[in-house]
Amino acid sequence: MCIRDRVSTQSTGEHTRSNMGRMHSKGKGIARRSLPYKRTAPSWVKQSASACVTEICAMAKKGFTPSQIGVVLRDSHGIPQVKMVAGNKIVRILRSQGLAPSIPEDLYCLIKKAVSVRKHLEKNRKDKDSKFRLILIESRIHRLARYYKLAKRLPGNWRYESSNAAALLV
Repeated sequence: MCIRDRVSTQSTGEHTRSNMGRMHSKGKGIARRSLPYKRTAPSWVKQSASACVTEICAMAKKGFTPSQIGVVLRDSHGIPQVKMVAGNKIVRILRSQGLAPSIPEDLYCLIKKAVSVRKHLEKNRKDKDSKFRLILIESRIHRLARYYKLAKRLPGNWRYESSNAAALLV
């Protein structure tokens, strides 16, 4: 928060929303998606909610991740937002059907990245930059795990251990 922001908050008495910086980089960007105000499905979407749910479940059984399911529905089936058509998000639909992944997708991707960096470090022991990046990746894993434990998405006794991280990716 710069001095100008501090002055404006002190004089008005209100707290403005400051831009939160990235955890391990310099960026403070505020770029984000802008969804349409209307929360109903567009008129050109012809697929019903039940057909959408069955398509999501079929792809999840094939091993697709929730984000991959969303991309396929957008690109191949012309569904811009699953929530507008089905009334629920992809992960919530999968959870209600009992098909949701045991580890949340963002945490899974970070663990996968840490395993690949650790595998790289076994071959290239002198790669100091990768060693540093592994520390940053694992700190993000610990932070996300702490959040998911509080949100009850992970069991309270779940721990990330680098020795058995590859077993979590099954």
